[in-house]
Amino acid sequence: MKSIRQQAEEIVAREGGFVDDPDDPGGATNHGVTIHTMRRLGLDLTRDGTVDAADVRALTRGQAVDIFVDRYFTRPGLGGLPDLLQPSLFDMQVNAGANAITILQKLLARMGFPCRADGVLGPETLAAAAQAAKAAPDHLADAYGIARRNFYYALGDARPASRKFARRRDGGKGGWITRAEEFISPRYHLTEVQHRERVKAWA
Repeated sequence: MKSIRQQAEEIVAREGGFVDDPDDPGGATNHGVTIHTMRRLGLDLTRDGTVDAADVRALTRGQAVDIFVDRYFTRPGLGGLPDLLQPSLFDMQVNAGANAITILQKLLARMGFPCRADGVLGPETLAAAAQAAKAAPDHLADAYGIARRNFYYALGDARPASRKFARRRDGGKGGWITRAEEFISPRYHLTEVQHRERVKAWA
């Protein structure tokens, strides 16, 4: 398994550079780090007394990696999860915050390993995840990836402005879907036909 820092470096590469999309609730973002995160951390990189888009632009890849390792892996306690879950949970934690853990908790409950869907990796959730990994070692990571993909589609159902992140202009799979499927075995990837069927109501 790749080191946590290697995984963080891959997330940074996956996230890309500076963007400030008005349809993205995260606001100005660089290397996957949002302006909201930078404000919480007080990262006034331009030293002008405010944290704004200029500071987001000034963020380096190395700084982003450090933030991800500390704030999105270490502090939430992802290291306590079975190894097979860590890469996808880490990537989703960066992309969607505590939703990453809530998705897991709901999945574990559906699998018969009850835990509260509170977005916190406490002893109950960690024990449920360990039991699920032991019971279904060859399927749990795929099941989580599929639940993650479903989460993205549900966001598109509920919020029209977010649909462009799940569906390209030509109707194909958008970045959210292809990102989720990076952590799903190819045999469980949706075909283009299946994807288009899933989003046809968004027309």
